[in-house]
Amino acid sequence: MAAKIKVGIIGGSGLSNPDILKDKTEKLVETPYGKPSDALILGTIQDVECVLLSRHGRGHTIMPGQVNYRANIWALKDQGCTHILVTTACGSLQEDFQPGDIVVLDQFIDRTHRQLQTFYDGSNPALPGICHIPMAEPFCPKTSKLIFETATELGLKVNLGGTMLTIEGPRFSSKAESKLWHAWGAHCVNMTTVPEVVLARESGLCYASMALVTDYDSWREDTASVNVENVLKTFAMNSERARNVILGVIPKLKAIDWTDTLKKNADLVKGSVMLPHSY
Repeated sequence: MAAKIKVGIIGGSGLSNPDILKDKTEKLVETPYGKPSDALILGTIQDVECVLLSRHGRGHTIMPGQVNYRANIWALKDQGCTHILVTTACGSLQEDFQPGDIVVLDQFIDRTHRQLQTFYDGSNPALPGICHIPMAEPFCPKTSKLIFETATELGLKVNLGGTMLTIEGPRFSSKAESKLWHAWGAHCVNMTTVPEVVLARESGLCYASMALVTDYDSWREDTASVNVENVLKTFAMNSERARNVILGVIPKLKAIDWTDTLKKNADLVKGSVMLPHSY
């Protein structure tokens, strides 16, 4: 029997509208790592069970460095989610990645400093040991490909593959930083991909991210540097596109047998945990 899927949707700035779900109900939860950013919105899309969570809280009240990523991912996993689809606003660090584009991420560079990136820190008795989770392939390639195909079918400009450089925020990059990251070859910059993707990987979830390009950050000399007004203007347009992609990709996820993929993910996590006195 094929594994039953359930899809968690983490909406970033501008994409936390619960109206995409049918038969929706709200659920407040606690986790071993505290409260998630907001109530979970449970419902269905095309007869697939889904759970919507606003990353920054409805009303955007939680800044990136204070999001309880561990509680968010734990809550979705605890509700039975097998997949997580997320959106994130980002700045472009390369000429070919233009405002209005969608980037389906496949790699990241971590420039955060204080984020907790593991559940296995000794605070949860249910998770003993230390987890050295492999991150060579942080995003689910099967889910990412389906997102790319769906966005292409909708006539959107979408890039399959891109490296996200994550800073802690809430400030934007200096021009010197932005030029350095441009020179490194990173494609986009944001404030939330890490540690979210790491924790999803450590949970055995199929995680895929749509990065919505809003600006050129600060590395270009011939365009205005990133600011809140321009970000919100472009993201409002991108949010509707991302919403349509999510609605289109859910039935495709349902049509695939994920049994082997989910078992492979679970085995990877299990094999990455080093228990006390096991070495």
